[in-house]
Amino acid sequence: MNLTFREAILTFKRAPLLSVLSVTTIAFSLFVLGLFGLVVINLQDALHGVEERVEVVAYLLPGAPIEATAQALKDIEAFPEVQSATYVSEDDALSRARAELVELRDHVAAVAERLRGFGFVDDVRFGRDWVEKLDRLRGLAAAVGIVVGAAFAVVAVIIIGTTIRMAVLQRSREIAIMRLVGATDGFVRRPFLLQGAIKGLLGGVVAIGLSFAAYLLINRYLLQSTFFTQEQAAAIIAFGALIGLFGSAMSVGRHLRRV
Repeated sequence: MNLTFREAILTFKRAPLLSVLSVTTIAFSLFVLGLFGLVVINLQDALHGVEERVEVVAYLLPGAPIEATAQALKDIEAFPEVQSATYVSEDDALSRARAELVELRDHVAAVAERLRGFGFVDDVRFGRDWVEKLDRLRGLAAAVGIVVGAAFAVVAVIIIGTTIRMAVLQRSREIAIMRLVGATDGFVRRPFLLQGAIKGLLGGVVAIGLSFAAYLLINRYLLQSTFFTQEQAAAIIAFGALIGLFGSAMSVGRHLRRV
């Protein structure tokens, strides 16, 4: 194992520019995925907050009788989907509108329809359209992140493959001698595969660092947001190692057959 690791590190030294380019490309591919991932995570948190705090607002006609309003409150509270009902004056409603966003639960459409049945109700509004747009935005962010990140990942695989090809050609005579003394293909492959995995691992670490820097800037200058959990960050780094390993595996087998 020590020999395999030493050979993988030596390959970095033999082609430093291509190695740095490989790590950088993987880092940017995962950074793009990370940025869109942060958008999706924070939109998910926003939607969760919406689900936890949902309201249906019924606007009363001017001069609605107080007795009828009080009785309506009791009737509305009896709806199985309703937790509580509160009368809000015009002044209080204005203050609340400045501080809170009106949202909805799964069953508020049915509740809103029942509220329209009261003769003194002028209008009923709830935030379904806004929530649906937010949900679509979350899906769009995830799709764009995957597509753009995948494009960068393909470029990273190509660059890693080029690096492996150069390393194999540089060591062609050494590899031929190793085979003559009984080295198996697996033994010859391992340093190249490890090299690709290390590049991907480094790219993943750099991507997490860039994502964290972006997260700090967003928190400081735009809004409070949420960062990846330790498990999510580890998954991104592991995915980087997988990209590197895949790029190496694709290239090393093809080029070793030519040596």
